[in-house]
Amino acid sequence: MKRLDIKNQSLKQEFFVARFYKSPEFLKKTACCCLVFLAVLFGSGDTYGWLFPEHRQIALLAIQNLSPEYRAMLDKLWAEASMGYTNRLTASVIDPQQGLKPQKLDYATWTAIGGDHSCSPEMMLNTVLHADWILKVADVAEQLKIDLAKAKTRDQQINAIRNSDIKLQRADQEYATRAGSNNVHFLLARPKVDTKLHEYLLACLSPGSPLNALGAYSWFHMSALLKASRYANEHLSPEEKSALLLSALADEAFALHFLEDSFSAGHIAGTWGNASVRKGTHDYYNEKGLEVITWDGKKKIVKGDAYMRNEDAEFAAANVGLSLEQLIDAANGKLSLNYKNDLVSSKNVPDTLNVCKNNVLPARHADTVIKTTLLAILTKTPVPALASGLGELPRFRSEVGAFIGISTSLNSSAVFGGYGENQKEAGAIGGLEASIRFGLGLDGVLDESGDGLVFIQAGWKQNSSSTSRFTNSNVESQTNSITAAIPGQSAYSFRLRLPFWLIPGDLLIAGPFLYFLSPQTLTKMAVIAGNGGLIPWQSGIASPIGRFQFVLGREIGVSLYGQGTPVQSILIPVDPKNTVLISYKTTQLDFPILEYMPFQRSFSQVQSSSMIVQFTGGISIPHGASVISPVNAAIPQLKNVYQVGVRIIFDWRHYF
Repeated sequence: MKRLDIKNQSLKQEFFVARFYKSPEFLKKTACCCLVFLAVLFGSGDTYGWLFPEHRQIALLAIQNLSPEYRAMLDKLWAEASMGYTNRLTASVIDPQQGLKPQKLDYATWTAIGGDHSCSPEMMLNTVLHADWILKVADVAEQLKIDLAKAKTRDQQINAIRNSDIKLQRADQEYATRAGSNNVHFLLARPKVDTKLHEYLLACLSPGSPLNALGAYSWFHMSALLKASRYANEHLSPEEKSALLLSALADEAFALHFLEDSFSAGHIAGTWGNASVRKGTHDYYNEKGLEVITWDGKKKIVKGDAYMRNEDAEFAAANVGLSLEQLIDAANGKLSLNYKNDLVSSKNVPDTLNVCKNNVLPARHADTVIKTTLLAILTKTPVPALASGLGELPRFRSEVGAFIGISTSLNSSAVFGGYGENQKEAGAIGGLEASIRFGLGLDGVLDESGDGLVFIQAGWKQNSSSTSRFTNSNVESQTNSITAAIPGQSAYSFRLRLPFWLIPGDLLIAGPFLYFLSPQTLTKMAVIAGNGGLIPWQSGIASPIGRFQFVLGREIGVSLYGQGTPVQSILIPVDPKNTVLISYKTTQLDFPILEYMPFQRSFSQVQSSSMIVQFTGGISIPHGASVISPVNAAIPQLKNVYQVGVRIIFDWRHYF
């Protein structure tokens, strides 16, 4: 836009809001020193704008709603631009009947690929024309559209998105890590309630402004308009005209992606706050909806990504249609633009501005006609929410970021025998545990089914004696704890949780090497690990009664019994007539297998709490035995004790 400095420096500073949570930088530090290299593992908190099928649906509606004259001209432009690529592009500009496993892509699909599956119009067009994987992405998106249409409950919707994200990550390996360190998919927040439209647009569109949805749309729409004007006025060969027109359509599709994003509730509510609050707020308003007013005074209730209604699609499509009409007018010569001094649009190739790597809007001149043309679109976009301060919208936290927490649990286990060779009677043990946790919350980084939670935990555990006795003889004193096969005992307890890519602990081993050799590979592995692993059997499964997740291999608990005073003692029968009293220590390992969360987490801006039911398996390994009585007796042979159990856990976290 015009090379002007923002005179109000305080206004300018207000608009330089915090980086969007999906930055690869925001999770590059973890306070767990032994797991420091894990910081780069989850370099993406990717939540873009509308889902792929939602982006495409908006563009479909916009094109279908064009007048017959505009639609005919757009089809003509499409036919000329697609010459030489008819094996990859549909005959008509849109294909409303596109089904599963498409072999060709229509123009509506381009708007979904731009921004989310590419970082510039140049990359997008190359992907559309030459990349086989994008056809798989389109297939996954179409299946998601079908699954979302069938979903009648929230858990069915969550599972549909879960399945789609797993397939998208397989089809597009950059899907979860393509994000840049900026707010390009979002509207900048207003610094004050009386911010005028011209002030807001100045902050969005001036050189040096942080990349944002309106700035990105305006930049690429301007590129498309100027190329379309070149098409209408310059004397070019048919091949040159086709290449120029194809580039203009690519620039426009990329621009439309961000224009569509600006109508999503989570992208209007504001991006200020730390990573977790930005993500949580985004997700909350997408689902619950938000009342908005456009700059020209129209009021609407809008929802967002994964929750788009027909009225939401129509609302966004009206502006998309106006943008396409401007492009068609420029190509027809009805819109006279001065393109001769614009270097960006002087070549017959798509725009190369990379929205994943650039954080600010470059300088670019815009004449009065361009400004007026853009203003006709921008005035119809929603007014964004206020930035931090008086009158701000309520904010919500997601499970992302470093935390310190308290975990308490009620434990119950079935034990299969005792430590003595002759103790085979099964029994039950109850217990309590209280611990302090420190870790990195990475739940739902890709979607609600993800779980990249990392923590270390230390605490104290107290167990009751087992219901089984040390001997089968009918001794009256069997009611005492000392006569139990496993007496009551206490322990120092420790716990480690860490997702894995293929086998438990693989990130712990590979991390230090890949951190230096290939951080990008490490990040990809970690995103896959957090979303269920290479074989995604550990991704969360939503149900009407709560969330289930297989977690075997993700977490291990270690309990050290008999480390303090008084010494831990136990009666061990060595034969039917003789019993030995020994002191001993025990190391217990437990491995959670299945988790069940009956309720959604309760959030504030700095803390969260949840209840989890965990089904576990484990083994107790006795060691360090010595005889107490009789003094000269031999130390009996001890055996391991296996057990299965249930833990009811209360988890409270305070985020930094």
